[in-house]
Amino acid sequence: MTMSRTIRLYKLPDSPATPGFRRMELRDVAAVTRLLRDYLAQFAVAPDLDEADVEHWLLPRDDVVDSYLVESPETHEITDFCSFYTLPSSILNNQNYTVLKAAYSYYNVATKTPLLQLTNDALIVAKRKDYDVFNALDVMHNESFLKDLKFGPGDGQLHYYLYNYRLRNPLRPAELGLVLL
Repeated sequence: MTMSRTIRLYKLPDSPATPGFRRMELRDVAAVTRLLRDYLAQFAVAPDLDEADVEHWLLPRDDVVDSYLVESPETHEITDFCSFYTLPSSILNNQNYTVLKAAYSYYNVATKTPLLQLTNDALIVAKRKDYDVFNALDVMHNESFLKDLKFGPGDGQLHYYLYNYRLRNPLRPAELGLVLL
């Protein structure tokens, strides 16, 4: 495939499509905590986040974590949430590039906005912030958007070691509500 065809195939819109999509602020911590707690309760293994955790782990910080939400224009209710964290990698022996800026999908909650649309908005924001690549694990409900948003499969597997936690059966990725902590 030519480079120009590849660029056309992966082209994203210039701005997010979801009305009310905006960056998370400190005043949103309580609402985001409620959304996350309700969503993560369905998984066999998930963090039990309180407001202090959400403020620490998910409140946006440049070059660390980006979090966005959807606030209903009519009711001002926070209905959806998406986030990604930054993991830069050094590029060795290249005169033009020294760092690969990678975004990793973090926690996402879609109650009114389809997860595919919410994730597409996150991709747009990451592109506007000059990320080079956007990665997502196949945990939680992420499998629902990977193909449609043209994510390619990775070449490795992620294995979790849970100290002092015994499982009767191995978990499927869709049963896991844990990304990173």
